[in-house]
Amino acid sequence: MNSQKEQAFQFIDEHRDEMLTLWQELVNMESGSQYKQGIDAVTNRIQQVLASQGAVTRIIEMEQAGNMIIGEIGADRKEPKVLFLGHMDTVFPVGTVANRPFMIRDGVAYGPGVLDMKGGIVAALYAMKALQAARYNTRPLKMILAGDEEVAHVKSNAAETFMAEARGAAAAFNFETGFTDDAIVVGRKGTALFELEVKGVAVHAGNEPENGRSAILEVANKVIDIQNLTNWETGTTFNVGVIEGGTVPNAVPGQAKIVVDVRYLDPALLPEIRRQMKEAAAKTYVQGTTTTIAEIPGIAPMKRTPGGDELFSIVQKTYEEMGLGTPYAKLVGGGADSAYSVMAGVPTVCAMGVKGGRNHSPEEFAIVESLFERAKLLAACIINLDAE
Repeated sequence: MNSQKEQAFQFIDEHRDEMLTLWQELVNMESGSQYKQGIDAVTNRIQQVLASQGAVTRIIEMEQAGNMIIGEIGADRKEPKVLFLGHMDTVFPVGTVANRPFMIRDGVAYGPGVLDMKGGIVAALYAMKALQAARYNTRPLKMILAGDEEVAHVKSNAAETFMAEARGAAAAFNFETGFTDDAIVVGRKGTALFELEVKGVAVHAGNEPENGRSAILEVANKVIDIQNLTNWETGTTFNVGVIEGGTVPNAVPGQAKIVVDVRYLDPALLPEIRRQMKEAAAKTYVQGTTTTIAEIPGIAPMKRTPGGDELFSIVQKTYEEMGLGTPYAKLVGGGADSAYSVMAGVPTVCAMGVKGGRNHSPEEFAIVESLFERAKLLAACIINLDAE
């Protein structure tokens, strides 16, 4: 192992307690996606950490979402930059921290966002610090963190900002949830949500059922049509996950609604998905009913690319060099901001954060030792990137 890696690893080993303290601090800061004040407080704290290591930082203000932060070290370096990507918001409502603060038991950490993805942020910050301590000076190191990933940036321009800031980079590492089986994500499905609302004619089910127009019957037929749009060959799945309708059992229902979750692998498929959904909405089974459709923006897919596979091979070699085993490349169904660095033409790998499981649940957990392991892995990957 070269001396630069040894110096970086030594720095991380010497700052384990400091890393744990920052992890605890960030987890114990409420930052649910709807709580802008809390997310912005996390943003300010991370800015302090970045500035303390000489990074030039910018906070991008969002009116209706948590702010973004961008921090860069060595912007004047000649080689293309390396990106550290992630998000600061969690899915948990205000009050969760009071009931479930950060804690460690038997080598496992618990708390809201401990895995998704405050542990990953700490690992990335200390990989940057470790590289600085090892006098790494080949490539600019640029961190980009969003404040509203969990709600797909519906009230911000964070996706466009990711792409603009990423262009020209040599590589991007996203610090989403790491897998306990050492999978590294090289592709993710995109998400699209559609709401279909049916208006019928509500009447008394006993006195004049012939004059009613059942919105539930109409929507039931649409559910079958939409579910049957799933195409396993292209990896496109349609799921009617929410259904609502009617008010009382003795009335023909005058309204009903469904929400459809669509997952897809290639951005080029989205226009066809929209066409299929509009066609399903337009088809009428119960005369006298009307259907409206609305799309709720989702996260674009992280398309698997040759560049991403090459970057994964560097991660794999580094894993093996460090004696961590052999990781494997994985495609997953959940979206992440790694999609936008890929769309900007940057080789990207995802799920480089701390390892654990049960994201978004009260049982969310992270393996403590993986915090240090992943910080070292990233530092070593960046040094090995130069060797390639």
